[in-house]
Amino acid sequence: MQLFNTYSGKLEEFKTIEPNKVKMYVCGPTVYDYAHLGHARCYITWDVLYRYLKFRGYDVTYCRNVTDVDDKILKKAEKEGKTPQEVSQYWYHQFTNSMNKLNNLKPDIEPFATKTLGEMISMVKTLIEKGFAYESGGDVYFRVKKFGKYGSLSGQPIDQLESGARIEVGELKEDPLDFALWKKDEKFGYNSPWGVGRPGWHIECSAMSRKYLGQTIDIHAGGADLIFPHHENEIAQSECANGCKFVNYWLHNGFVTINKEKMSKSLGNFLTIDDMLKNYDANTLRLFILTNHYRMPVEFSDESLTSAQAGAKRLTNAKQTAINEDLDITTTPEYKEFCEAMDEDLNTSKALAVLFDLTTRANKDEKDAYTILYKLGTVLGFTFEKAGLSDDDILKAVKTVSDALGQDFQTMDEILELRKQARAEKNWDIADKIRVSLDNIGIILKDTKDGTTVELK
Repeated sequence: MQLFNTYSGKLEEFKTIEPNKVKMYVCGPTVYDYAHLGHARCYITWDVLYRYLKFRGYDVTYCRNVTDVDDKILKKAEKEGKTPQEVSQYWYHQFTNSMNKLNNLKPDIEPFATKTLGEMISMVKTLIEKGFAYESGGDVYFRVKKFGKYGSLSGQPIDQLESGARIEVGELKEDPLDFALWKKDEKFGYNSPWGVGRPGWHIECSAMSRKYLGQTIDIHAGGADLIFPHHENEIAQSECANGCKFVNYWLHNGFVTINKEKMSKSLGNFLTIDDMLKNYDANTLRLFILTNHYRMPVEFSDESLTSAQAGAKRLTNAKQTAINEDLDITTTPEYKEFCEAMDEDLNTSKALAVLFDLTTRANKDEKDAYTILYKLGTVLGFTFEKAGLSDDDILKAVKTVSDALGQDFQTMDEILELRKQARAEKNWDIADKIRVSLDNIGIILKDTKDGTTVELK
């Protein structure tokens, strides 16, 4: 398996630190607002990596943190007259709900920054003792120029960084490049050896990663916007505190753009996951994201999502047969093709081509095609259960049939009973009118030995 390592700038063969074990860390959300399509792109991408590594037999420990102490959270708390804890807890639950709706697996470990303060303080103390950090007026800063490799991840030499460095009002730094490990905050802070304050954002991930995964980890992933300064600073802190390499493989996903601009809250051009899911299901959003290579930007448009919607329906509406649990798909050519694609730096576009070929074959009743499609599709996080009708769908269906037949129906059960009676009496005109009117609004009727089911197309 080859992965593109941002640190080296090239594809590298993936080799784990411990045989068959993967320690994987992904930067999680700062919980103060709704998650948007950019977050969906990030967390679906690393959900697929997590699923695929497990599928290939690795024992994976996936850690994704929650930043629940931050300037944005404090500002929201003040604005709404709430405590920071109330704000962060509310938005954490909203984030979790959004991830569940996208069918993302829950990480093995999901630590909160406020629950890891002891480890952060300990790491900052070590950095001070080693001469890599210093206290100044209740703040603690990292001496960037003491770390010779600073800028290696982002490919920015120190002299280039120096030209853009500034000291903000209230900061007492030795050098403009130095960044905060601990910030004085007497209103919302926590006790520390340097007075009441709170951690800088960057130290959170270094401390949580070390606590739950160890000093050196296999994979650290996140959005490309985190390369500098966040991940650059993580490397500096961790390697100076621990005295060893921090991460073997740095992986970054590209942006979601609208009109060629990165989607972000600061630009005000973001679409929330919950809003998107009102018009498109999770399979559609997942297909939209996975059709593109994870490192490339994805341009959002209604046209691209409509196209993804059609593809997702084709994929998940494949003719379903009983799944052959005894089938060892590792012996099938489709498994080999799928894995070759995914081993090529997670080439999900090629992997999807394998799934669509299986869809065609499943619809032709080819033996075991649906079983293979289901098992490989699940690795990419697709769900194959038919979507149930919402209350709005049912109301729309009842009204449509009422208009078509010129009768006033109140429930779907009444319509199904009338259709059953019409079929028994061979009144095909009424039976067909019911079927066609529902089909026109994307609802299909399926007759089985156990009765009639109503499903979305």
